[in-house]
Amino acid sequence: MLFALILALGMLVDNAIVVIENIHRYIDRGYNITAAAREATGEIAMPIISSTATTLAAFLPLAFWHSMMGEFMKYMPITLIIVLTSSLFVALVIIPVFASSFLKKDAQAEKVNRRRSYIIAGVMVLFALLFYVLKINVLGTLLIIFALIGISNLLFLNSLGKWFQTVLLKKLESLYENFIRFGLRGANPYLFVTGSFALLVLTIFFFNMRQPHITFMPHNDPQYLNIMADLPIGTDIEATDSLMKLIEEDVFRVLEPNKKIVTSVMTTVGSGAKGENDMFSVSETPNRGLVTINFDDYEFRDGILTGEIMKDLSMELIGKYPGVQVSVEKNRMGPPTGKAINLEINGKEFDELIYLTDTIQNVIDNAHIPGIEGLKIDLDVGMPQLIVHIDRDQARRLGISTAQIAMTIRTSLFGKEISDFKVGEDKYPIQLRFDEKHRYDIPSLMNKRITFRSQSSGKIIQIPISAVADFTYSTTYGAVKRKDMDRVITVYSNVIEGYNATEINEQLKPILASFPFPEGYGYQFTGEQEEQQESMEFLFNALLIAMALIMLILVSQFNSVIKPLIIMTSVLLSTIGVFGGIATFKMDFVVILMGIGIVSLAGVVVNNAIVLIDYINLTKLRKKKELGMAEDADLTIKESLECIVAAGKTRLRPVLLTAITTILGLLPMAVGFNIDFEAALADLKPNIYFGGDMASFWGPFAWTVIFGLSFATFLTLVIVPALYHILYVAKLKLFTRKKVKELAVS
Repeated sequence: MLFALILALGMLVDNAIVVIENIHRYIDRGYNITAAAREATGEIAMPIISSTATTLAAFLPLAFWHSMMGEFMKYMPITLIIVLTSSLFVALVIIPVFASSFLKKDAQAEKVNRRRSYIIAGVMVLFALLFYVLKINVLGTLLIIFALIGISNLLFLNSLGKWFQTVLLKKLESLYENFIRFGLRGANPYLFVTGSFALLVLTIFFFNMRQPHITFMPHNDPQYLNIMADLPIGTDIEATDSLMKLIEEDVFRVLEPNKKIVTSVMTTVGSGAKGENDMFSVSETPNRGLVTINFDDYEFRDGILTGEIMKDLSMELIGKYPGVQVSVEKNRMGPPTGKAINLEINGKEFDELIYLTDTIQNVIDNAHIPGIEGLKIDLDVGMPQLIVHIDRDQARRLGISTAQIAMTIRTSLFGKEISDFKVGEDKYPIQLRFDEKHRYDIPSLMNKRITFRSQSSGKIIQIPISAVADFTYSTTYGAVKRKDMDRVITVYSNVIEGYNATEINEQLKPILASFPFPEGYGYQFTGEQEEQQESMEFLFNALLIAMALIMLILVSQFNSVIKPLIIMTSVLLSTIGVFGGIATFKMDFVVILMGIGIVSLAGVVVNNAIVLIDYINLTKLRKKKELGMAEDADLTIKESLECIVAAGKTRLRPVLLTAITTILGLLPMAVGFNIDFEAALADLKPNIYFGGDMASFWGPFAWTVIFGLSFATFLTLVIVPALYHILYVAKLKLFTRKKVKELAVS
């Protein structure tokens, strides 16, 4: 939700920028403040409403994402929808009121009262010193900052602002006017548009050539590590504890060079030794041990990569201890998605299924695919059990039921509450149970006497359990899992740090495709890969739905199909910036975050294009009125071109400013810029650093929007006018041909 607010911070000012810029333009044309606010807001009200609606349409499908990942991500679209709707109200209602109340005509020409400004700054500094004396450092620092801003405004900020508005922007407008005239001259529009589509094809080719790693979630340096050791089932907890001491020694040896960033190492043996994906397991695990390593926060690690430590631990521990399965896991960002390699083998007969699973595991192991930590199965094979066989005939002769025999064994092992012991108001249950030294002693258990009343004599009789039962040692399975009525065994593994799970699964697919499965048996890739595939399908469908909704809104506004198609073309071409940026900087393609970024980009990109095309239409309508033409009449190509140039020059400022504010709002998250504002204000220690877990998680989304929006700004200012001009020329030529044919027929 906080990231949604960060994203909205750059977007919610877009409408306000367009409104206030238009108000300033009307003031420059000689309107009074109130009239300028009224006329300027009315002029761009519809395009602003449409542009906001298209942005909301892009985020709306994401709010209906029904999955574990959807539950995790849905707060972002919901927050953005609420915030952007509010920003529309502010832009159309609050901003005009504030403008008419506080804007001054010829404000730039007014001279700054330096004496008064210095006095105010001095008073702020005096109060700041007072707050410092009173140990209220936050207020003191804020006053110092305000005083410095005021003095900076006197020294250079005010002059810089005037230079930006009167010199730099004027030069940009002049350069843009010359460039857009060049772009609309002769065959140049066709070259620009054709070149853009050619660049799209080349960008996709370049993206595929660079082969970026495709990941489901962003890569993160671990905050903590879990080292799980599984011994054979039935291993005594003391033997497990002895092995874990050996593993601890190896762990400390690997951590020794970087021990300064390790905050704690905790070992758990038996109950409680559970990984991130086993938190809901309630089974006893005396054969399992867990070592948890916690690291300092990112900013205190002095550039040490905990991912490299994880890789060193994997290389040191995995495969070192015979008969022990060791796995190294890190904390995952986002919701749980299952193992990176998760292969479900399904079928009817359990013995055949076990044979197939074991064979497939050997085939994959023999393929020597790098990056697989170690294949395991989710079936506990060889779990020891003691089977008690009751001699029913002997029990019947003695008049004992099987329930009595079973209850005697159960009471001996697990106990039975027979009464309560009261101390004052407190009550404590009294449990009847075998003493611990006899509880695990089979002869003592079999000699436990069963007390019952003889049905023939009525006397109380006691006989040992061994008189009516014997036992055998056996093994069984921990559990049998079914899916759609088929038995299922899962082969799974983690991926060693530094390797890509998607690439490893792609290498596994041809191996499984060529494996001879018997009739009625099959396999399915699940876990993280299944979630990744489902998320990709949803995001693609969400993009199609968003574009359909945007198209519907645009057709409703322009009462045309051609103009919305021009705007939607800019959405398609904006992906040049996304894929080009990812390929150029060799970034990983993160399915979730970049997929959401592309869907979001579809709504953001169209905003400026809507305002520009609407203003082109308005400029042409005013030109027709000026020439005394009907509204449905067509301007000449030259007149239309001048209207396009004038509209583009007029909309240059808001287009650049809205793009810059959105990009600047996302840039700190993209580069991972962190600052401790509380420490900066209270202790003058900002603790600035770059990177961190949140930056690695949200960075791909931020870069997607930045890359796409940067290129889309060029599209809006150049390609959209060029495409508009091409289609208008085509329309005039088509109309002329029809008119000639009609004259020829008549």
